[in-house]
Amino acid sequence: MTTPLHTATARLVVPVTERDHSLGPVDAPVTLVEYGDYQCPYCARAHPIVGELLRRRQGTVRFAYRHFPLTNLHPFAEMAAEAAEAAGAKRRFWQMHDWLFEHQEELDAMTILAGAEAVGLDDEAIAGAIRGRQYLDKVRSDFVGGVHSGVNGTPTFIINGGRHDGGYSLEELEFAVDEAAADAER
Repeated sequence: MTTPLHTATARLVVPVTERDHSLGPVDAPVTLVEYGDYQCPYCARAHPIVGELLRRRQGTVRFAYRHFPLTNLHPFAEMAAEAAEAAGAKRRFWQMHDWLFEHQEELDAMTILAGAEAVGLDDEAIAGAIRGRQYLDKVRSDFVGGVHSGVNGTPTFIINGGRHDGGYSLEELEFAVDEAAADAER
């Protein structure tokens, strides 16, 4: 007997829409949502695993990333999330997302702006958007949606609407995704 990998009590309350940053086909049989924090070391470890999962399960998985900055632990997580959103407005969310995780140990206000420039954005424009708190509502909306969906730490993965309570090694996520795909076919 296998242990359940999703819990029926922790469900995604905010469905994935065009408002989300997502990769993969909209009609994929599996939707994987990650609630993450750009300064969380566990999220940084999960980042390449998710990338490999998406490579291996092309056409099967739609992946959406939502912000869950743990500001009491990570002082630049919210700013990093705002920078990612500002980059998203310029169609560079995923480049900024990757850069933030790849440079996680260096994150502060200056390096976040350097990251914007590194991915081809105007760092002054990004700085202005952050100073003006232009994307803070989106970041906080993701956070509140996560809380209502049973997220209490990062990374938290939700697969086809149910919180994944298993681990996030490649093998564990592949198993959970394959199980969800099989369930979707039934």
